[in-house]
Amino acid sequence: MKITIEGADKAFAEKLVLLAAQHNAELTVTTVDTTWSVERALQYLGDLPANALRFARLVVDADGSESAETLRAEFADQLRGPTIALSRAVTRGVRKGWWPEGTAAPVAVKYDPDHPSWQKAIAYTMTSENVPVFREAFALMMNPTAEQQETRP
Repeated sequence: MKITIEGADKAFAEKLVLLAAQHNAELTVTTVDTTWSVERALQYLGDLPANALRFARLVVDADGSESAETLRAEFADQLRGPTIALSRAVTRGVRKGWWPEGTAAPVAVKYDPDHPSWQKAIAYTMTSENVPVFREAFALMMNPTAEQQETRP
């Protein structure tokens, strides 16, 4: 018997390997790191148009949760352009091999739970794990190290 599992978290993979060993099964578990690193964040941010980059910066500067009302005011009620650019950058990064498929978008929309049939954004969020990663990436974009300056085209 041969079993292949992709994308399992480490704890699950360890338990599964033990179970397979008890039954003399050959088991291959491939784990894929879909977390955002500073390097991935730099690649993502560097691929964004100016309006989407500013949008992401506002979410990061708000510690990972900026109200849609504030963002609508900042972008003259035009959130469609920046939000589409943010999501397309994720899929483009997968296609170009910058990060694996299954990597979650760093900026997510939050809808009003009291109005599920009428989907109007009430906020845009970033996980607490990603905020410091993207904060560091923004800092490096503003003040790149000598090594980063050498690798820029």
